[in-house]
Order: sequence, then C-alpha cells, then structure tokens
Amino acid sequence: MAMKVSREDVWVAGIADRPAALAAKLEAMAKAGAQLDFVFARRTPEKPGTGVVFLTPIKGARQVKAAAQAGFHKSKSVQSVRVEGPDKPGLGAKFTRALAAKGINLRGLAAGVIGKRFVLHISLDSSADAVKAMRVLKGVS
Repeated sequence: MAMKVSREDVWVAGIADRPAALAAKLEAMAKAGAQLDFVFARRTPEKPGTGVVFLTPIKGARQVKAAAQAGFHKSKSVQSVRVEGPDKPGLGAKFTRALAAKGINLRGLAAGVIGKRFVLHISLDSSADAVKAMRVLKGVS
C-alpha cells in the first residue's frame, strides 16, 4: 500500500484555559459535520488563562462558516503536510533525516500509529517549504 502525501490547511483558534472550552470548539465543528483528522490543543504559558487549538481539515462552506463562528481562522503562518501509510520501524527517523538533508527546518511534528498504519503531520514555516517537503517525503520508503 503506497504512502499518501498531501497538504492540509491548518485552522487555529484561541480558547480559555478552563474545563469545557475545547469541548465547545469541537462540538461546533461536529455540528457542522466536520470529520477532523488532527486536533492539537495546548495552554499558552505566555498568556496565562488562555490556550490555543489547531485542527484540520475543514471542508466546504458549512464547515468554514461554523469554524469562523467558533473563532477559528485558516492559519497563514503554519503550513502543514500530512503523510499516511503502512507503518514500519524507523520511518520517523527516515522522514526527518530526509527533510534535514534538504535543509528543511520543521516548525512541528505530530505522529501516531493505529494498527499497521501511521499518520504524520508536519508543520512548516512557508508554503515553499511545504512544497519542497512533499517532494522529499514522496521519495522516502
């Protein structure tokens, strides 16, 4: 089974650092029919009492409208590449080494394995880096 490498827009919103704040954001997206592939939320220590949530994908007018109403906006500063495929030992090291060899610096990386498949989300600083990273990652086996 081949790997899939694709770009995804990242949507971001601020949240209060309190119980149910994240649930409210996710419920708004669920009501709009969003089937989220990736959610990452964290506190923002530089702004006590607040947090931030990143998610993807948002598809179609209904979901875009719901995202805006829930306080999300499409990030202009975070570019994301998603990689999915059959899991093998050492793939994370291969991916990161291949990107480093081409001078691509990562803004962030999140990965997980379910059964025999992995999903990797890489955050980059620019669209040019995302395009370059996609080319590099398609060549990793």
